[in-house]
Amino acid sequence: MRKWLPLLTVCLGTFMLLIDVTIVNVALPDMRNDLDASFSSLQWVVDGYALAMAALMLGAGSIADLAGHRRTYLAGLVLFAISSLACGFAPNPAVLIIARVAQGVGAATMSCTTFALLNNSYDGRDRGAAYGVWGAVAGASSAVGPIIGGVLTDLASWRWIFFVNLPIGAVGIALCLAVLAEGERPHRGRIDLGGMATFAVAAAAVTYALIRANEHGWSNQVTWWLLLVAAIAFVAFFLVERISEQPMLDLALLRDRSFVGVLIAAAALFFAAFCALMYSQIWMQSVLGLSAIQAGAVGLPLSVMAFLVSGAIGRYLHGEHRGRIIGGGLFAVGVGGILGAVLVHGEAGWLALVPGFLVIGLGVGLATATLSSAAMAAVPWQRAGMATGAVNTAQQLSFALGIATLGSVFTVRARDVLAAHAVPDAAVTARAVGGGQAAAIAQQVPAEARAALEAAVRTAAAAGVQATLAVSGVVGLLGSALVLALLRRRDKPVVQIVEEAQEVRA
Repeated sequence: MRKWLPLLTVCLGTFMLLIDVTIVNVALPDMRNDLDASFSSLQWVVDGYALAMAALMLGAGSIADLAGHRRTYLAGLVLFAISSLACGFAPNPAVLIIARVAQGVGAATMSCTTFALLNNSYDGRDRGAAYGVWGAVAGASSAVGPIIGGVLTDLASWRWIFFVNLPIGAVGIALCLAVLAEGERPHRGRIDLGGMATFAVAAAAVTYALIRANEHGWSNQVTWWLLLVAAIAFVAFFLVERISEQPMLDLALLRDRSFVGVLIAAAALFFAAFCALMYSQIWMQSVLGLSAIQAGAVGLPLSVMAFLVSGAIGRYLHGEHRGRIIGGGLFAVGVGGILGAVLVHGEAGWLALVPGFLVIGLGVGLATATLSSAAMAAVPWQRAGMATGAVNTAQQLSFALGIATLGSVFTVRARDVLAAHAVPDAAVTARAVGGGQAAAIAQQVPAEARAALEAAVRTAAAAGVQATLAVSGVVGLLGSALVLALLRRRDKPVVQIVEEAQEVRA
């Protein structure tokens, strides 16, 4: 039994960092009421966490390779627990967003060490079993977040979705100190500060631009200046990585189509499966009138399906058909999104989401654990932190950009429907609906006009959710096609490509 304690230690961290990606979704209406938060602030509460993970994941991975994976994982656990406490006591949206960013830093520090710690603790069949269990936890964590968030929000307060991390973090820290071994001695080197800085600026600028466009429109000059800054920073990042002796992302890895396929799969999976959840939760609570627990429970089919499927395929992780499994998983996620878009309409209730969620859960379960195995199979042990960082960066950056992008999709579609119903200031009203203020909107008009406005808002909100599901579904289907084309058997392994690139540098 003791041999599985390292797996438990890693799974506790994975559970916390992934559940915090989505646990806030169900609590957003309560946060808005308690903190008087705007729609853009709500987006930043979600995106601040994902963006910090995306911006720092690559750098954290290289730090872990240099400083040691166990030590880095422990530091991440401690920071995550402290920042969770700060989130729980946040008195206003600004403090909450800053604390969420700090949470994301801790999550990035933990996440980049996961696979290296599992590889160091297990081999052979035990490693396959460990990946299967970890995959089941990872596959279900993001999906189960709204359920746990709903229970805590309704029974206690939205603040408890953060306080609950404290006992879990304490157990994780104790186990980390007691059962995790460091493995191979960390090698010496330098941290790629230039790469970390340029990538962080690029990721933050493009995310801020998308959120600002949703709030002020695409004609806003600041939005386009931010996009220009992002483009320049991305170019600078690739230039820095190209000339750096110890880059946090070796560009030679991107010469291999299979590794690129893994990155595309990671990005498409998180965008297609999880980004629309925020807007469906707001719709269910603020428009359909569900409680936080009820709205969270609607996601239960997704989480249960993901957990069961991911746990069942652990023994297939080391086979030759990873590309087909991942591509099939993304296809299922895409079909689930399209199915949800077909079923959700102005008169629909929460039951319209369940069939699509079941299919999405199937896809998440298929893709998640297999994706992790495919990433680790592509690189040597010494590049474990870099590979993990690259995959998780793709996931979290896609999630951050997806939340911002789907915010615009929701607002534009809701605005068009409201305008068709002759609702004044349709754009402003659409943003208010997206921010969970549907009930407050109806109270601002005379009683005789209230019924018509409520009907228009209900139709517009459903149309916005429908649009976010449709876009998510298309992303899943496109990702599936690309993955099936790229994740084929390699003529030359990534390890050899990296070694050749290092010889050229030398």
